[in-house]
Amino acid sequence: MPTQAEMKATMVKYVERVNAGDADGVVALYADGATIEDPVGSPPRADRAAITELYRNAVATNVRLKILAGPFGSFANAAAMAAEVRVDVPVGFPGEGPKRIPLVEVMTFDDNGKITSMRAYWGAEEMHPA
Repeated sequence: MPTQAEMKATMVKYVERVNAGDADGVVALYADGATIEDPVGSPPRADRAAITELYRNAVATNVRLKILAGPFGSFANAAAMAAEVRVDVPVGFPGEGPKRIPLVEVMTFDDNGKITSMRAYWGAEEMHPA
């Protein structure tokens, strides 16, 4: 099981890679067979191709993340952080300007410190003009 420090470091690397526009670098943080539920309640992305597509689309819409609190470790294989996403062109909201979305991301990790799941807690009510 990864240490709290390792999980937190991976979450920080995740933010750095997203902000650098490095979709492949973000995807490399994920374990084979990982899942993403973003936002929670949407159909999970459950294969490497779907995860790669998600982050390539994120880079194309100039997504940027800012950590607001955390990351916070756990006594198990999970960590969480409160963050704010800024996106120039929100997917599913054509014609709208840049948005900021506060959220909470919870990730689980395998023994090698790779992300096995990411769940992002946010909803349409959290979307605000940037």
